[in-house]
Amino acid sequence: MTIYQLTDRLHDGRTVHVQADQIAPTVASWLAELGARSPLVESLGRAVCDGDWPATHGIADYLSVEVQVAA
Repeated sequence: MTIYQLTDRLHDGRTVHVQADQIAPTVASWLAELGARSPLVESLGRAVCDGDWPATHGIADYLSVEVQVAA
């Protein structure tokens, strides 16, 4: 089971470690704290699960988060 590190660039670099199925809910909750929503959150989760790193990084950049495999 792969664990991913998510970093929220809008909240002073808040970082969590989650499984792939928790990426979308985590990012959605971070956006909700700002009063925002985005359909790209689900796209981000799918891109990570599919191993599509170019899409993952592009979507993550738009959502102001960083995603990487945790060491």
